[in-house]
Amino acid sequence: MDLTGKLIVAMPAMGDPRFERAVILVCAHSAEGAMGLIVNKPLPDLSFSDLLTQLKIPRAGAGREIRVLFGGPVERGRGFVLHSTDYSGGLATTVVAGCYGMTATLDVLEALAKGRGPTQAILALGYSGWGPGQLEAEIARNDWLTGEASEGLVFGTEDPRKWAKALHEMGIDPVSLSPISGRA
Repeated sequence: MDLTGKLIVAMPAMGDPRFERAVILVCAHSAEGAMGLIVNKPLPDLSFSDLLTQLKIPRAGAGREIRVLFGGPVERGRGFVLHSTDYSGGLATTVVAGCYGMTATLDVLEALAKGRGPTQAILALGYSGWGPGQLEAEIARNDWLTGEASEGLVFGTEDPRKWAKALHEMGIDPVSLSPISGRA
């Protein structure tokens, strides 16, 4: 099973509060493990402008303002720009299932600060990671549902509604999910 480019959506019984109602785009998945970015948990105390100031990246004119999200609990000081494929940072950009790009270098931040760069982008601080077989085991334990990742959902701005929207896109009514997991 390769979940690269797919969404995983936390089930109501998720025991880890960091992942409660999380919607994660899986950016890499192989026998060595998996890596993804949470796309629905904004960091309310940090704006893109603030981050540019901290990194001493000048803005040109109005520049661009993009949302800053909590990408996951691993390496929270590391930033990843998840973006549309109309931008490439060369070898620094990872193409995710042909639908998204992920760049973790200052070049993309500088381009965005100048009003250029990808047409769609979010900045995630930290990432979500799993060791070999760990994500598969969590899915088998009913911690996550898997589904397709639409651009509208990934880059959409209604973060509080993304969990329910992701479930609706999977054909699931969130009200029908039980907070108690089990197996039949």
